[in-house]
Amino acid sequence: MTKQYGGSPEETDLRRADSLAREIFSDVANKWALLIIEGLGERTLRFSALRDEVEGISHKMLTQNLRTLERNGLVERRVYPTVPPRVEYTLTEPGRALRATVDAMCEWTQRHLGHIDASRRRFDA
Repeated sequence: MTKQYGGSPEETDLRRADSLAREIFSDVANKWALLIIEGLGERTLRFSALRDEVEGISHKMLTQNLRTLERNGLVERRVYPTVPPRVEYTLTEPGRALRATVDAMCEWTQRHLGHIDASRRRFDA
């Protein structure tokens, strides 16, 4: 079980520009991070397999986002001493917990896609 953060209230306040919570939110609430979390799911994947799961992501963006997710303790990177080196990625327990939220966002998007598409068409007309 993950321990709750015992730092100052300022560090956990998303409304404060200098809060740690806002920094973490920024790290995980971008399209690539969300798609990487969804792509990994309950699996362990190599870099190339993960890149195939996240259509349209560049090598550079996948690397940057994986490093950020690893820094935040949401993804574990395992390197095997082979030639060439084999690197695998898997979600940690907090990463799997975040995935439940990502799954809910995906379900919300699917449920409301028709409404949003119609609203965009009306707005853009």
